[in-house]
Amino acid sequence: MSRHFSMIDNIFGHLDLARKTLCVQPKEHQRAYPAKITNDHRLTEEEKKHSAGLMRVNHAGEVCAQALYQGQAMTARSHAVREKMQHAADEELDHLAWCNQRLYELHSHPSYLNFAWYCGALSIGLIAGVIGDRWSLGFLAETEEQVVQHLESHLGVLPEKDVESRAIVTQMRADEGHHRDMARESGAANLPNFIKHMMTMSSKVMTQIAYYI
Repeated sequence: MSRHFSMIDNIFGHLDLARKTLCVQPKEHQRAYPAKITNDHRLTEEEKKHSAGLMRVNHAGEVCAQALYQGQAMTARSHAVREKMQHAADEELDHLAWCNQRLYELHSHPSYLNFAWYCGALSIGLIAGVIGDRWSLGFLAETEEQVVQHLESHLGVLPEKDVESRAIVTQMRADEGHHRDMARESGAANLPNFIKHMMTMSSKVMTQIAYYI
């Protein structure tokens, strides 16, 4: 009976995480908001639109990261790996709230397809976890490596005057790099090149769509 209730608690726990991921609001973050200045009058309308598109992509990416972590945590075989996934997911919730707040400041909105992004990434996380912890960690490490590269590219194209978005992306890049290193130090397997290529292609599709929708 206790095992039955434990399973139910686990299911409701993950449903609550899904709710938080898809419904997180601006200022619902644990750590301090990296962007302390809010003076967007210096940005042109075109610059605001471009920054909003990039931050919407980042927000959608964080939705995917949350779903990936949650799927991996649900199917992880090791308690230690499950805890690492959960810790990373907790930090990613801050990223979600930061991106959402910045979108609000830019008078824009998150991607309308976030539920679809979430479901797709959750499925991948569940499969990765079932395959085994080393491969699950390998998938996490490669995902975070690509996210770090993606955020670095955003720092190269964000408007120079948009110091708020730049501060958020810079902190996110540091956190994602830490998650990547954590996965590698925990025994992540090196994924085959064709899987890395598929991940890159999938990411490009998501970023191109989320920029606009």
